[in-house]
Amino acid sequence: MKSSIHPQNYRPVVFSDEVAGFAFLTQSTAQTNDTITWEDGNEYPLVKVHISSASHPFFTGEEKIIDTEGRVDRFKARFAKAEERKAALANKAKKAKAAAERKANKQ
Repeated sequence: MKSSIHPQNYRPVVFSDEVAGFAFLTQSTAQTNDTITWEDGNEYPLVKVHISSASHPFFTGEEKIIDTEGRVDRFKARFAKAEERKAALANKAKKAKAAAERKANKQ
C-alpha cells in the first residue's frame, strides 16, 4: 500500500440533511465555510447534503423522485413532443392515403 496518500486532517464535522431535518456529527476531511452550534454547545463545521439515510428511499421505503436538475421534467417534455410528432405524422399519412384513394376513385 502506498504511504502518505490518506488524509491526516480529520476533524469533527456535522452533516445535515435539511429536507429530512436530520443531522449527525462525525469525523471528516470535508471542507466547508458554514458552521453550526451542535447539541453539546460547541461550534462545528457544517456540510449540507441532499440525501441521507433519513431521506433515502432505500432506508425509508418510500418512492421519491429527487430531481435537482430538472431532468425528469425535460424527459417528460421531450416525450410529449415525440408523441405529438408521432400523432401529426400519423394524421398526415392518413390524409395522404385518403387523398390517394379519392384520386384513384376518380379515375
